[in-house]
Amino acid sequence: MDTPPIDSLDVLRQRIRAFAEARTWERYHTPKNLAIALAVEAAELLEPFQWLTAEESQALNDTQREAVRQEIADVLIYLTRLADLLDIDLLAAATDKLAINARKYPVDKAHGNALKYSDF
Repeated sequence: MDTPPIDSLDVLRQRIRAFAEARTWERYHTPKNLAIALAVEAAELLEPFQWLTAEESQALNDTQREAVRQEIADVLIYLTRLADLLDIDLLAAATDKLAINARKYPVDKAHGNALKYSDF
């Protein structure tokens, strides 16, 4: 059975919610459990990059790229599910955070360096 493509965060949220409901996973999908699962998946995203040089990490072979793709998908799914449970609009949150970061890291101070804003 082919499923239609997901073309927005809202459709993704609905699809993940339906997936969990069909399996009666709601009791397991608490914010605490989802935050832990998200951290585990984010850690798994590190594995394909372990021991690679910076240059190698930018030129992944097809197998490595697919492993990264799968882990990124897991991170996105758990993040989306957590945001859904907590009624957080991911796009609005990202927009707000980008504005905060722009104030913390003004171009004239942050350009060309990796210093933390408190070290300017």
